[in-house]
Amino acid sequence: MTTNRRTLLKRLAVAAATPAATGLLGGALTGSAGPTGQDTLPEYAPVPAASVGPELNADGYYVGRVRGNLYWVTDAYYQAMLLTTTEGVVLVDAPPTIGHNLLRAIDDVAKANGMPNKVTHLVYSHSHADHIGASAILGKDVVRIGHTETRRLLRLDRDPNRPAPTETFDDHYVLKVGGERLELAYHGPNHSPDNIFIYAPAQQTLMVVDVLYPGWVPFKNLAVSQDIPAWVKAHDVVMGYPWQTLVGGHLGRLGVRADGDLQKQYMADLDAAVRNASATVDPTPYFQKYGSSGNAWAIFKTYLDAVAHQAAEPVIAKYTGTLAAADVFTVDNAFALLESQRIDGGLLGPFGVRP
Repeated sequence: MTTNRRTLLKRLAVAAATPAATGLLGGALTGSAGPTGQDTLPEYAPVPAASVGPELNADGYYVGRVRGNLYWVTDAYYQAMLLTTTEGVVLVDAPPTIGHNLLRAIDDVAKANGMPNKVTHLVYSHSHADHIGASAILGKDVVRIGHTETRRLLRLDRDPNRPAPTETFDDHYVLKVGGERLELAYHGPNHSPDNIFIYAPAQQTLMVVDVLYPGWVPFKNLAVSQDIPAWVKAHDVVMGYPWQTLVGGHLGRLGVRADGDLQKQYMADLDAAVRNASATVDPTPYFQKYGSSGNAWAIFKTYLDAVAHQAAEPVIAKYTGTLAAADVFTVDNAFALLESQRIDGGLLGPFGVRP
């Protein structure tokens, strides 16, 4: 029997919401073996119970109150934020994995509060399709708000699922709707050239996407960020806001300030480990083996991989059981940080100017 995408996502999301479950978020997938066979898939450490969010409903989503009229919705992989007002609903991001469940969640909270369930405004955190790819299901009458760079990028992409913002800003934008307020700010590039900060002052809640991952290590290659030094600095910008609740855009739970402190410590440990490995891994064997054949890429690959693995080892040991997926993405994150240190920081190691 063929399983459609929505059914599969629902099954996986329900499994991910269970602390003891294994699967995409905590180990090898269970069930019938895939084309390559289940026994070929790697095993990973269990997801800590503290990293798991609330249980999803039968439709594969959870919607809950943050504070006052501010709510959040998740499918255990992605998150959106919504603000109910007397004039309608302000939605922040429209992840395609949540898709039409966004409309169900909006209907849930609007009815519960006796508010209109029509979405009047949609705020884009940034242009990436995995966070706003369901924008089109809201129709053409929604006021879409984003950074000026977001509009430029979306006009280039010409994706009908991500209409360009109708209202843009460069530095700051205050959105007031039906007695509620959101403060949008651009602090420069980080994960993407256009990623913004969305702050709800009355609710002491900050939404910033693809920077902090509460309860988890950052996604592969430091969130596939386009400016690694700026992404690292964005951690301090995040912690400079007086928030008590964080909507991070990914995974199944909200963040608290201790999550920000913990990820900063993870990054500090990873940085120190990468620098130490860069200084201690001997490049000689890699040059000797591949240099005679002129295979420059083999030298780079094997040496840089060795540095990343050595750097990751103590960090994985420290954070396994504390941050979910420490053993999944820390090697990739070490490699991304190593490359940033080489390219952005000039720490070229054996590939620098030699005597």
